[in-house]
Amino acid sequence: MRVGMICPYSLSVPGGVQEQVLGLARVMRQRGVDVRVLAPCDGPPPDTGITSLGASLPTAANGSIAPIAPDISAQVRLIKALWNEEFDVLHLHEPLAPGIGITTVLMQAAPMVGTFHAAGRSSAYRWVNRGCRALRSRLSIACAVSSEAEGLAARWLGGSYERVFNGIDVQRYATAVPTPTTKPTILFLGRHEERKGLRVLLRASEQLPADVGIWVGGDGDETSALKREFANNHRIEWLGRLSDLEKPARLAGASVFCAPSLGGESFGIVLLEAMSAGTPIVASDITGYSLVARGGSDALMVEPSNPNALAQALRTVLASGPEVQKRVERGIERAGEFSMDALADIYTEKYERALATAVRR
Repeated sequence: MRVGMICPYSLSVPGGVQEQVLGLARVMRQRGVDVRVLAPCDGPPPDTGITSLGASLPTAANGSIAPIAPDISAQVRLIKALWNEEFDVLHLHEPLAPGIGITTVLMQAAPMVGTFHAAGRSSAYRWVNRGCRALRSRLSIACAVSSEAEGLAARWLGGSYERVFNGIDVQRYATAVPTPTTKPTILFLGRHEERKGLRVLLRASEQLPADVGIWVGGDGDETSALKREFANNHRIEWLGRLSDLEKPARLAGASVFCAPSLGGESFGIVLLEAMSAGTPIVASDITGYSLVARGGSDALMVEPSNPNALAQALRTVLASGPEVQKRVERGIERAGEFSMDALADIYTEKYERALATAVRR
């Protein structure tokens, strides 16, 4: 089977969808499936088996900045690839994202499986609702990664959705060599934008003991402003974007992983990565996180946008009592349920079903 995997977001920019595409494609290839990823790339492709469709154009979407490729040149490269590669099945991640997602659906060059990741809100679905519904109907199988993602898609696009999960490379995090540190350390990973809640964490950190360090990974539109605002908070270490090797090492080396998002998270994949690394977690009590962490069984959950509550939870976890260790143990078990190998099994069945349905038609 020859599979074309379509990612609307630049593979050069860290992101949850990009990680799912690259990880799933890698496991599929290990199983002998011929997978080709078609996506924008701002620089050299980060892996083998990738057709770069050109550079991305950062675009505001869902309270974030999406590195998509809506330009004509990217669509031309995509159309050529779809015709030349002769895929048996196409797997579209965020199939109705502006740019190459919509172009692929319009082309309908092969049976299509679509996976919807986004949660929260979508201006595109709202303003071009009728057109999006028509395009959604072209998918052979539609999947959603969470109840939040399913709710958004069903509201604006209609139709039914098969629930899937986001997968992780469990061993990659479980066997990571920890980044050494001489003091208790809290790790944040994510884009520096309002909905990720980094400002809430930095305010909370001012209430913590002086020997606690803060590792801040990632960057974004708020980076410069946050650095100015917290210039006197010398416990903060700004790491910038982490490489594929550094990310597991930082997760394994941190005393606590903190995910203070305010909302708009469809699936807490980063929580599962921290669980795999055996790191205690403090996270906002939002739907996208509480489903993964099973109502706080595997992480300490706190009210979003509340620096005082976040500081108290961080102090509790840094004290590392018996309940904290129990959460870590339950988290390791929980993460094992979301392996990329298990996800590959699920999608292989969907590819075969989409192909069989097209043959019957």
